[in-house]
Amino acid sequence: MLNQCCGPHRRREFLQVGALALGGLSLSDVLAARAATGRSSEQTSVIMLYLHGGPSQLETYDLKPEAPSTYRSLFGSIPTNVPGIDICEHFPLQAKIADKFSLIRSLHHDIGIHSDGGIIVLTGKRPSRLDPTSQSKSEHPDFGSIASKVRGMTHNSLPPYVTLPMKPYMTRPTYLGVHHGPFEVGDPSLPNFAPPHLKLAAGLAGQGLEDRKTLLRQLDRLRGNLDQSGSLEGTDQFRNLAFQMLTAPEVADAFDIQREDPVLRDRYGRNLWGQGCLLARRLAEAGTAVVNLYIDTPQTGPDYTNWDDHSGNAGRPGHFAGYMRTRLPYLDQALSALIEDIFQRGVDRKIMVVVVGEFGRTPRIATNSLGTGRDHWPDAYSALISGGGLQMGKVVGATNSKAEFPTECPLTPFDLLATIYRHLGIDPQVSFPDMAGRPIPILGEGHPIRELI
Repeated sequence: MLNQCCGPHRRREFLQVGALALGGLSLSDVLAARAATGRSSEQTSVIMLYLHGGPSQLETYDLKPEAPSTYRSLFGSIPTNVPGIDICEHFPLQAKIADKFSLIRSLHHDIGIHSDGGIIVLTGKRPSRLDPTSQSKSEHPDFGSIASKVRGMTHNSLPPYVTLPMKPYMTRPTYLGVHHGPFEVGDPSLPNFAPPHLKLAAGLAGQGLEDRKTLLRQLDRLRGNLDQSGSLEGTDQFRNLAFQMLTAPEVADAFDIQREDPVLRDRYGRNLWGQGCLLARRLAEAGTAVVNLYIDTPQTGPDYTNWDDHSGNAGRPGHFAGYMRTRLPYLDQALSALIEDIFQRGVDRKIMVVVVGEFGRTPRIATNSLGTGRDHWPDAYSALISGGGLQMGKVVGATNSKAEFPTECPLTPFDLLATIYRHLGIDPQVSFPDMAGRPIPILGEGHPIRELI
């Protein structure tokens, strides 16, 4: 069903039986409401598919078939199993399960730079100094590091914040300390996949795990790969947490993707995105608070580019529709399998899936000597949310006839992060001291998206 923005509501209209709604509620209120429904914050997780480069809203979830030819999507739209919701023709698997996700078509902000846009989306903070070279680094931790700080190590020693195959290049734990940075695990689709902490134990012949000095030297080498430009506070905690992960059998079990049925692995897709989504489900179900998948390219080779679909993307001349036509089915298979798997396993209230990039693409198609494409456009773009106990089968917000800017329910990345923090049971008003000792709130603005609650 399509959703209309109804404007302000009284507080009592946000409260539903057994569920927490929106606005002005403390962390204790969040936890109390979840305890009443058996949904403690320690059990909730978020899987984010971060589509690096900025996916086109017009070629994914906000097609404008009636727009002029220089604006409308290059692909056709198809109906979903929810009347009134149409999506890209290259998403046939998602179209069958639209009742299990909701779309946001009115996200927007004002920074059209990859790194700085990513900082806004992942940290909820505006960069103090914009860097058009796309090399800027966050001054504040992203939501995964915040979850690590607030939630801490899981009861079974799983890391609270995992990224794969790599961490977002523009964020860092900064003043929270290196031990709250993401735990990078590499590409789970590779043969004999094992995350770094398991590889450390190779060749130690058992007793090596008891040799703490040897182990710590190895951990120091691992720590050397972390971004050291932030605070080094917490180095000892990093060592202790890594040691716990090394010695906990539950950790090895959660990362052992070989335990999954080969049929299910095929269903996800035997590639980086597919196996990454499957591993993310395993980790989230086991208790990891945040798993962030860096969705760049599903395979390597000249036929694949990331989501930065301007003309000449990755130095490859041509028509961007060809690259998207190759890329979109990979996302359709992996994402639809993840959503279906979560619902079939009955963990859709525990796990929230979020699909988003740093911005959208220009509504008007650009053509030059390098080919055809769409440039950066933060003024309007789309996101997908599934699970998390939210209302599914809805569309929140709308853009104008050319997908240029929101016309209904304009929302920001701050609102999306507020919704994520609500699911994780994290009070966005909590503050942590920065390098200078100044209290910095987790989220300076934004509210949970009430239309989904």
